[in-house]
Amino acid sequence: MVDMSLFEDREIEFLTELVFHRVDFMIVGLSAAALQGAPVVTQDIDLWFKDLSDIRIQKALEKVGGTYIPPIHQNPPLLGGPSMGLFDVVMHMHGLGDFENEKENIVCIRVGGAKLPVLKLERIIKSKKAADRLKDKLVLEVLEDTLRGIRDHERKRN
Repeated sequence: MVDMSLFEDREIEFLTELVFHRVDFMIVGLSAAALQGAPVVTQDIDLWFKDLSDIRIQKALEKVGGTYIPPIHQNPPLLGGPSMGLFDVVMHMHGLGDFENEKENIVCIRVGGAKLPVLKLERIIKSKKAADRLKDKLVLEVLEDTLRGIRDHERKRN
């Protein structure tokens, strides 16, 4: 069971709307790791969309009072509005394939009333290693320990 305190109701509402409108997206980064049991803390929820021009994203945003802010100059695309503060739009994942290839590497995790597409922990680890940033290096041991625990649990269950 997912710790529901990971998301507030307004975040769950938006994610549920994305699923309802059949938007092709996935949760990535440390929030995805936390959903899989990693004892990590993050300040945002990273979302990776197949196609940011998909009109269904706008429909989901409208339902929760959000808006899409396209990239301008060096600024990345953003989601704006009172319930969008924790969401970041990810354009690519270091060291991984494109969205379509990585779509095969998701797990669906139930949060609230929706099954959310979440990038598998092993892919998150691969991306963090490829990014090679200090903040990613600091969390790798915890992520790898969590992955070992998941695999041990799966082996015992089978």
